[in-house]
Amino acid sequence: MATSSAEAQTQTSPREQFLQAFEMEHATTMRVLRAYPADQAGLRPHPRSKSAVELAWNFAVEDLATQQALTTGIDFAALGQPPASLDAVIAAAENAHRRVAELVANLPEERLAGGTVKFFVGPKTMGDVPVLQFLWMMLCDQIHHRGQFSVYLRMAGGKVPSIYGPTADEPWM
Repeated sequence: MATSSAEAQTQTSPREQFLQAFEMEHATTMRVLRAYPADQAGLRPHPRSKSAVELAWNFAVEDLATQQALTTGIDFAALGQPPASLDAVIAAAENAHRRVAELVANLPEERLAGGTVKFFVGPKTMGDVPVLQFLWMMLCDQIHHRGQFSVYLRMAGGKVPSIYGPTADEPWM
């Protein structure tokens, strides 16, 4: 079946689909992080849980790992430790996000569509993961951690902004 020129112009590539979702989810994540009370950065809901600042650091670390995966390969030891302040974590997450967006935008099509990266495919097991699948997996993991962080935000007495719909603090009606 032939595609009209209007349909062809409105279709988005897998790269563009990812980048659009990446930007939209990042903006939401930044709203959640910025709503967190800075004086509660040490909140740890359970002894086995990360502190709020450690959990927030995941957003920067996942994008740093993505950068490495797309360029040199992930060096987990080089991903660093969280800064002491939530503001520094937010700045690091913003910078890391921007670099990943640039990398993905400029990644050769053959690498994006047919390349792989080394990443976990099971417990303590590294394997080859298709690049586009890896990018979506990392984005989904960030969304998961944002959900965790929104619970910390509520526990810390902050106001939870809209994520995918209304919240008690940001009703839509």
